[in-house]
Amino acid sequence: MRTILSALGLSFLVLTGCSSQKQVETDFIQDNINNAVAQQTLQTNLIEESGKILNPRTIRQDGSIVYVPIDDWCSGFFPGNIWLTYELTGDKKWLPLAEKYTEALDSVKYLKWHHDVGFMIGCSYLNGYRMGDKKEYKDVIIETAKSLSTRFRPHAGVIQSWDADKGWQGTRGWKCPVIIDNMMNLELLFEATALSGDSTFYNIAVKHADTTLANHFRADNSCYHVIDYDPETGEVRGKQTAQGYADESIWARGQAWAIYGYTICYRYTHDKKYLDQAEKIYDLIFKHKNLPEDLVPYWDYDAPNIPNEPRDASSAACTASALYEMSTYLPEKNYKQTADAILKSLGSPAYRAEVGTNGNFILMHSVGSIPHGAEIDVPLNYADYYFLEALMRKRNLEKN
Repeated sequence: MRTILSALGLSFLVLTGCSSQKQVETDFIQDNINNAVAQQTLQTNLIEESGKILNPRTIRQDGSIVYVPIDDWCSGFFPGNIWLTYELTGDKKWLPLAEKYTEALDSVKYLKWHHDVGFMIGCSYLNGYRMGDKKEYKDVIIETAKSLSTRFRPHAGVIQSWDADKGWQGTRGWKCPVIIDNMMNLELLFEATALSGDSTFYNIAVKHADTTLANHFRADNSCYHVIDYDPETGEVRGKQTAQGYADESIWARGQAWAIYGYTICYRYTHDKKYLDQAEKIYDLIFKHKNLPEDLVPYWDYDAPNIPNEPRDASSAACTASALYEMSTYLPEKNYKQTADAILKSLGSPAYRAEVGTNGNFILMHSVGSIPHGAEIDVPLNYADYYFLEALMRKRNLEKN
């Protein structure tokens, strides 16, 4: 009898333990949703009171908010954050705000002088198409894909990231610079083919992914930031960095863009080599000797003054979001557990700002570009975006 009672007691403990853990996860998700709603409410109230359509990206040293024009590469993230808040809450008060801030970016569909239109329109219009059932956004998505496709260099097999004849990029001697960030723009091309039936966009995305796979990665599966191509011959002219510590160092956000980008490619193509590459990048990141215990990386894994170097919450948030998707393809792996651990860190007081502080952004401690002396240890709208996306993906996974 004692044995039976003991077994029953153990079973009860296991069952209550599972129930308790599920409640903890639910509470964690809701707590972070509540925090996001509070910060986004303050942020949008400021904008609405101004009578203008403003687009917050970060804060200055004095704490004032930096608003950016629509052609800034980060302009799609704030509208995306509002769509994600709408999706996470189901509260219709967010819908007109999401529409308003998204539709302010309409002319971006014709922008052809840099590659970031995938971020700009993907995070705004594509999210609106998905989350707000805004079928009328389809034409903007397709037109943007056409604009992005003008940057495809067929002889090199890549989408050129930056124009090399102006700005600071014009000082580097590049001909056709391609940055690992460009992998994040491929989702827009894949979606444009799905929406239009025109396979041109899909084929460009695949070719770019394959060329990047061949040239951007080192033997240890870390990636360079910038590969410069000869646009006529496809020859690799140089392997460098723009935002990392050094050409041969491992820039943290570059690895996040890479793991997320190749996970996207697997989603649309089901080509296992892309998922294999995402797994290799995972192994690099999470076995790296300089990854902190809380899994929020320093801005560069080879930065010279570790542990006294800035962390980059944006890299952690982007990686966590990718890992939740990877876990759906490889449920036997521990990708979800790793993502959960990252979110636990980001949702803690060490990284999540108190309501009413931090320029009304959600996360603290991100890095834009230390080599450019820009956005060092500040909030960034894209850190918030990928944090909210990761939170949404976590919730969706745990509903099942």
